Amino acid sequence: MNYDLIVIGSGPGGYVAAIRARQLGLKTAVVEAAELGGICLNWGCIPTKALLKSAQVFEYIKHAQDYGIHIQQAQADFKAMIQRSRDVAAGMSKGIQFLFRKNQVELIEGFAKLTRDKKVEVTAKDGSKKLLEAKHILLATGGRARELPNIKIDNEKVIGYRKAMYMDKQPKKMIIMGSGAIGVEFAYFYNSIGTDVTIVEFMPRIVPVEDEEISKQLEKSYKKMGIKILTSSTVEAVDTSGAGCKVTIKTPNGMEQMECDVVLSAVGVTANIEGIGLEEAGVKTDKGKVVVDEYYRTSVAGIYAIGDITPGPALAHVASAEGIICVEKIAGLNPHPLNYNNIPGCTYCQPEIASVGLTEAQAKEKGYDIKVGKFPFTASGKAKAGGVSDGFIKVIFDAKYGEWLGCHMIGANVTEMIAEVVVARNLETTGHEIIKSVHPHPTMSEAIMEAVAAAYGEVIHI
Repeated sequence: MNYDLIVIGSGPGGYVAAIRARQLGLKTAVVEAAELGGICLNWGCIPTKALLKSAQVFEYIKHAQDYGIHIQQAQADFKAMIQRSRDVAAGMSKGIQFLFRKNQVELIEGFAKLTRDKKVEVTAKDGSKKLLEAKHILLATGGRARELPNIKIDNEKVIGYRKAMYMDKQPKKMIIMGSGAIGVEFAYFYNSIGTDVTIVEFMPRIVPVEDEEISKQLEKSYKKMGIKILTSSTVEAVDTSGAGCKVTIKTPNGMEQMECDVVLSAVGVTANIEGIGLEEAGVKTDKGKVVVDEYYRTSVAGIYAIGDITPGPALAHVASAEGIICVEKIAGLNPHPLNYNNIPGCTYCQPEIASVGLTEAQAKEKGYDIKVGKFPFTASGKAKAGGVSDGFIKVIFDAKYGEWLGCHMIGANVTEMIAEVVVARNLETTGHEIIKSVHPHPTMSEAIMEAVAAAYGEVIHI
């Protein structure tokens, strides 16, 4: 069967690309070996947010008296929280089915592999095979949890993020290796429902890709919650021979032994590039990623790649943007290449983290003369009224030309606020244009205006 476009993978890169391709008139099919929506909808972004919401509601209930409400007793139902998360994920996956029907995208179930003559061989669950042809083939096979060579994931005592979403029972003690978004989000969830959580981070600070002040604030907030944090430390070995885990950790103060029920490996993502026929088709890879140009063309004409299998940030919204740009180029439009310097990053722990652009250290390293402004949520009326005054907003401007170099937020609902900065930076908005744009009061978002005003010596409320 012939198509204009075959998309391999139905995650936020693949399904978005397929729908956009149909809007542009391309006859399109998607090949998917597992659930529609990929890791993001089924085992990543969406179900984890459902778990985090359960944790947040439980936190509110535990602190209800702070809001003038008295509740006798609250109890976390771990299995019910897990089930709600799975139900949300299933509903979102069904939503992709609806979108495919609406847009007349054909879904083909099975495992897809490129052939030497640039066709797609699909192996169904029953073992039967069929060969598909298309003018264009888009690889969007995503990623999976990275495994450390000395600590193998057995999904019993050493688990990946996927197993952390549907464990049979809540662990009493958990050690989390890695403090990126996955690590700190699960740390918040499990700590909030009563699990004793320890984070082990190889770098000198947690959430190491964020601005240093953000890292310090999250560590302060987490320690206040009772989460233990070991930085500049590594898990050297995990002994799973007994009832639980005996974990050997190398710290700046020497070797330390800890015991726990389960170890969660949250040390990054590995691209799914094995077994999909890259070698047979002659598609070039480098350091475990598919090599692409600014329009996601691989080394083989007619074959494209987006998302986690390419060198860009492994983020759902990046994969979606890449997919749209890729198929628009295929369809003959003239899309702008993606600006990877203006990609927002969000971490959905409590307090939330959101950032875009350069950190203060990066701006200095690049030689900018900078203006820095900060506004703490302790000075925000909306944050105080909501009982969520932890955190701040930090902005960085180029002193010479006024370019908005970066913005870093930590606090309640900041993931909903970062888009203002992304749009402003895209439009090359100056600080004074932000200051003179009236922000509603009382809101959390007016803290952006206040932080910018602080950078220019015009702040009112601190």
